[in-house]
Amino acid sequence: MSRQTPLHAAHVQAGARMVDFAGWQMPLNYGSQISEHHVVRRSAGMFDVSHMTVIDLSGTGSCEFLRHVVANDVAKLDREGEALYGTLLNDEGGVIDDLIVYRRSEGYRVVANASTREQVLDWFENCAPADVVVEERDLAMIAVQGPEAMASFQAATHIDSIGALLPFGFLEQDNWMIARTGYTGEDGVEVILPTLEVLSLWKRLLDVGVQPIGLAARDTLRLEAGLNLYGQDMDTSTSPLVSNLAWTITWKPDSREFIGRRALAALRTAGIEQKLTGLIMAARGVLRRGQRVLTRFGDGSITSGIFSPTLGYSIALARLPSSATGDCQVEIRGKLLPVRIVKPPFVRRGQPVFE
Repeated sequence: MSRQTPLHAAHVQAGARMVDFAGWQMPLNYGSQISEHHVVRRSAGMFDVSHMTVIDLSGTGSCEFLRHVVANDVAKLDREGEALYGTLLNDEGGVIDDLIVYRRSEGYRVVANASTREQVLDWFENCAPADVVVEERDLAMIAVQGPEAMASFQAATHIDSIGALLPFGFLEQDNWMIARTGYTGEDGVEVILPTLEVLSLWKRLLDVGVQPIGLAARDTLRLEAGLNLYGQDMDTSTSPLVSNLAWTITWKPDSREFIGRRALAALRTAGIEQKLTGLIMAARGVLRRGQRVLTRFGDGSITSGIFSPTLGYSIALARLPSSATGDCQVEIRGKLLPVRIVKPPFVRRGQPVFE
């Protein structure tokens, strides 16, 4: 049976269409997916993301443990209040999950995907040495996103200090963690807080005009922003090197032996034959996952595809031969339609930015 977040009743009361997502009952939309998308691009919307997996790590070995299991180097986090995005890899260099690591006053917090909860917890618990404590936390989480998100959040909470947060910075106050992060390509915050307090925050945000947004718009927003979805654009069979995530690998110092490093180094030496890149299609039709892409350098396939509400045409992420550029074709229902290879993201702050 699907789990429910602490905001489940509020979603039902608001008329949300509820669906199962990674074992959770989550709102797909509250009416119009397109309208919800535009709300986030033009003003401010909020997402219930309490299904995400929150893990706290403590103990004297926490830093070195995370340096061993995350391909990005958490030693970059010079002080508390900083966070970084990284990937958790297996020995073959495949992506177990993508996650955010937060450096706290005592230890670290990791936020991972709901769909990978068991494999991430198992990986941490199996790899953690005796001087590291791994604890899953039962907390709620709301993301407030959009050009008016910061002002709306301040109006709802009177926490004015968030205005000083830099991207991937966070503060902790009264058992709340407020981070300037998100999954939409817009400004905003993600708030992790006790489950008993989340409904009050949700209502206060409603009172200042922040609209609830469902999973459907979350997907169109993240794809416009060129952000990967685990299980589609990357998984244990793909490495960061072919998932547009090479920038998340910290190779220096040479002495840091993170899990998957040797496999990635071997792949680099052999030569990277594929890449995850963007497609745009001005012709009528919708790009979808699994469609074949034909280029002069060989075939590839779409990993994520949508009709972009902001741009007014279809966009996609596709895994293609690494040399592929320019114009190519996609096969849709037996027809070959023209598409163009571009470098994502497609949209940032509501404006086209692809190259």
